[in-house]
Amino acid sequence: MKKLFGTDGIRGIAGQSPLDAPTIYAIGLALAHHLGVSPRVLLGMDTRESGEWIATTLTAGLMEGGASVESAGVITTPAVAFLTHTHGFSAGVVISASHNPWQDNGIKIFGPDGYKLPDSTELAIEDEIFRQLASSTAPPQQTVAPQVNDADRADYVRFLLAAVPGLSLDGKRIVVDCANGAASSVAPQLFAELNENGGGEAIITHASPNGRNINESCGALHPAVVAGEVTAQKADLGITFDGDADRALFADEHGRVVNGDAVLLLAARDLQARGLLANDTVVATTMSNMGLEAALKRSGIKMLRANVGDKYVLEQMIATGAALGGEQSGHIIFTGRSTTGDGLLTALLLLDIVHRSGKSLGELVADLKVFPQVIVNVKVREKRPLEGIPNVASAIRAAEDELADSGRVVIRYSGTEALARVMIEAESEPRMRYHADAIADAIRGELGV
Repeated sequence: MKKLFGTDGIRGIAGQSPLDAPTIYAIGLALAHHLGVSPRVLLGMDTRESGEWIATTLTAGLMEGGASVESAGVITTPAVAFLTHTHGFSAGVVISASHNPWQDNGIKIFGPDGYKLPDSTELAIEDEIFRQLASSTAPPQQTVAPQVNDADRADYVRFLLAAVPGLSLDGKRIVVDCANGAASSVAPQLFAELNENGGGEAIITHASPNGRNINESCGALHPAVVAGEVTAQKADLGITFDGDADRALFADEHGRVVNGDAVLLLAARDLQARGLLANDTVVATTMSNMGLEAALKRSGIKMLRANVGDKYVLEQMIATGAALGGEQSGHIIFTGRSTTGDGLLTALLLLDIVHRSGKSLGELVADLKVFPQVIVNVKVREKRPLEGIPNVASAIRAAEDELADSGRVVIRYSGTEALARVMIEAESEPRMRYHADAIADAIRGELGV
């Protein structure tokens, strides 16, 4: 069982284990040794103030292990995945904690094919990290920042534009919320070029990072913000990214939030209509709403559920040959186009669907009727198996027994934070909330901070 890697890399509070200097240095050493002789590694980061010192410490470990290191600077996670694969790097590393607060940071790794590392590889790297720490190998006092190649960002923008040739804003007024994160370095240039292709207006917001305002009252964690801005600006559509821009959420012309489930629905229907939806199958996760499953079924599309985490969605997509998959939170994966969730690519493909349909975003997703759903996050001090805690297990069973075929109960630990997530869907909203609170209270009583 992995101890450092979660569902999306290694995360924690910057400066504290496992993101203290000795561990970060050991991660660099272990990764370099895993990659073999004279590997080339690409680094990218989001806008957190801890990113620079983590990058220099990690670089010291990588170089001590025999690797050469190039930096793309502040750039999105999917950009690193793309550049790693297309530019022949041995690995790509992103220093980011995605949607977490600014005090956190993280290290996620892509292989030379642009895909996130499988669990078995992460476990092997972990073993060496612990061996390096046990040997008391300390990082050097003087570290050198990796060389930044600004051309990498331009290459990624060209890739995005090539994915939807000829796309323009088509006279539309669009609000783009960059979450004061990595999208701030790419989205302004990207949407400026779309403006040049055809009349329209992109209103860029929250693109002034200061190291501490990433995800703060903006971005995909707060989609109501861009939805409100769409209404205030009388815009046609809103787009909002998370801190590293591997996911995107949207707002329609009425200022209503459009989440990843809705994006999966309209993308699946579009691909199906063009004969591109392999096996008429979509891969979602245990968190996707029952309403999505019902809407897809009406279109003759089968929905499979994977564990939460876009790497697990992708694994099931590859295993089943599915062309489309994603998460309610906004990670959307189009096989053949990307190796991981890419918020900017998703935004362009959605704009293209809207353009070709001749309809508004609100019209395209109007028939998605969602079941009432609630998610309660409980901070925990440890992650003990919930089925082994009698009070918690009893509360879960009570919810499952009562809701039966009229709802769903999904209880899991976050793979990136010290949280237990209680998700319940039900036709009856009062019973849904009753059981969500009962289970959350039981967890809080046993494991709460």
